[in-house]
Amino acid sequence: MAVCYVVGAGECDSLPIKKQDGDMIISADGGAKYLKKFGLTADIFIGDFDSLGSIPEGDNVIRLKPEKDVTDMYAAVCEGIANGFSEFEIFGATGGRLDHTVANIQLAASLADKGLKHLIHGNGYSIVALKNSFITFDASFSGYISVFSHSDVCMGVSIEGLKYELSDARLTNTFTLGVSNEFIGKESKISVEKGTLVIIYTDRKGELK
Repeated sequence: MAVCYVVGAGECDSLPIKKQDGDMIISADGGAKYLKKFGLTADIFIGDFDSLGSIPEGDNVIRLKPEKDVTDMYAAVCEGIANGFSEFEIFGATGGRLDHTVANIQLAASLADKGLKHLIHGNGYSIVALKNSFITFDASFSGYISVFSHSDVCMGVSIEGLKYELSDARLTNTFTLGVSNEFIGKESKISVEKGTLVIIYTDRKGELK
């Protein structure tokens, strides 16, 4: 399946993008600096370009007004959706301004709501949202993993194959029951029957199934 890579202006220590035929790279404002640093080229530049400090040249530039209802990152992902993509890998979406990190977690939740595959790559951790579904990790994953309720209430939450397991639990967005779990060298699974979970995990050495 073709992948839309979106690069923003947040923290970004590396860009492990291996673009294949059919893939697209979208630069969200200051993400263009990272693309240049790592020798990559954007198919589309989008933003108000306050973070970048200049406006790129070319017919693949979408300039947004500074006064808008969505972030540049959100607009970039929407552009990917408009181009027919259903799988997103997002970089430069965390660190820096905390409000933008929170906004990008909300963006992940909105992608989960649309049933679109996605992954936010942070520096040393990854973020994915899950709605009324499940996700599995193979045994090569290591490090910490936390599970948070993005919805007011998530029902039927089960965690299998991690250090601390749950079965048909109720999680809320005001209690931290799911924080600081651990991979233990086993295939693991997280599922939710009703609601949206945000999953944050570190030291990504495996591949999502």
